[in-house]
Amino acid sequence: MFFPEDFLHYVWKFRLFDRVNLQTNDAEELEILSAGLHNSDSGPDFHNARVRIGDTVWAGNVEVHLSSSDWQKHGHTTDNAYDNVILHVVYRDDEPLVLTNGRRVPTLELQNRIPADLYNRYHKLIFGNQTIIPCEASIGSVDDITLYNWLTRVLVERLAKRSAAVIAALNKNRGDWEETFYQFLAANFGFKTNALPFELLAKSLPQNILAKHKNNPLQIEALLFGQAGFLNNDMADEYPRKLKKEYEFLQKKYQLTPIENHLWKFMRLRPQNFPTVRLAQFAALVVRSNHLFSKLLEIKDVKGLRTLFTEIKVNPYWGNHYRFDTESAPSPKNLGQASIDILLLNTLALFLFSYGKHNQMQHFINRSLQLLEYLPGENNKIVADFSTLGVKIKTAFESQALLELKNNYCNYKKCLQCGVGNKILKLG
Repeated sequence: MFFPEDFLHYVWKFRLFDRVNLQTNDAEELEILSAGLHNSDSGPDFHNARVRIGDTVWAGNVEVHLSSSDWQKHGHTTDNAYDNVILHVVYRDDEPLVLTNGRRVPTLELQNRIPADLYNRYHKLIFGNQTIIPCEASIGSVDDITLYNWLTRVLVERLAKRSAAVIAALNKNRGDWEETFYQFLAANFGFKTNALPFELLAKSLPQNILAKHKNNPLQIEALLFGQAGFLNNDMADEYPRKLKKEYEFLQKKYQLTPIENHLWKFMRLRPQNFPTVRLAQFAALVVRSNHLFSKLLEIKDVKGLRTLFTEIKVNPYWGNHYRFDTESAPSPKNLGQASIDILLLNTLALFLFSYGKHNQMQHFINRSLQLLEYLPGENNKIVADFSTLGVKIKTAFESQALLELKNNYCNYKKCLQCGVGNKILKLG
């Protein structure tokens, strides 16, 4: 048999070996009362295990190796953290284990106790010729409850990792949630193509400056377009001329430095997604909903969150423009449903989770998950691939979980750490 040590950890953790007439290497009767808690940090592999050896019950740690000789190879001989090991579990017992204090550690050899079919299922998962995920031939046999429970866990893992970036930004902003939310929302308004310039724009124009002009839409628009670098040239149309005049005054008042206009990308974008249009939409949102994060926390109805974006009205100038001074055929410029859902997913759901986790308020975490269950599933290659395997996705809750599952478990063949992989290995 060929397998890594992780497989032996899995076998021990779930006791997936023949436990009839267990004995230590010294021929003492052995009973496993508790396999212990799996330790992913430094130190022994399992903590707080309980075993009975002969007539004595022992409580302590268990160390797992492929061979007994690995104890010395891994440097445990001189590490005091391993002094409390009560049992050495190995696939092959090739030499006795004696600690520096002279104590001989009981050893359990599993070489002839692991079922061949378990190993074969594992080998097929890890070394098979799969094209999408390791368990592509078996995932259809996993029951819905197991799959949903595991997707819930990996979704929370995904949100927890993403929330780390939110908390890092919050610390830079001295604990100001409104400013942090404003910066993330702005970046997401740029979607993928213009996320960076939108983020730089928000950082160059603090939210508290915009708040001072919340009752003057023209000044809000002037500040945003001016800081974005779109008001540097002379304008022909009356509306951009007014913006330029307002911005020149406000720029001096607040000593503002606009970002470089060349950062904005128009190439290969549909006109509806031009950064000028997105800026007009963002300005309309700022005008309508100052201190948006506070409103986010207050709105408990999931449908109500969507109205924050569906009811914004851009300046009428953009009804027949995609750029300044260039007239186009009339078309609506309000945010489309798909764009709103992306903003809800990437900003609102993330911040509800981050706020709840940071402040240990579970109901905000629950509201984040409820929002993702309300939003439709995303349409991307990973979701499409899972669909071909019979995994049907309806909500963003599920599609976000599948992204985490694929990118951080399947791609690295972490089947032994995956609830789905565990279920398949146990199905037999």
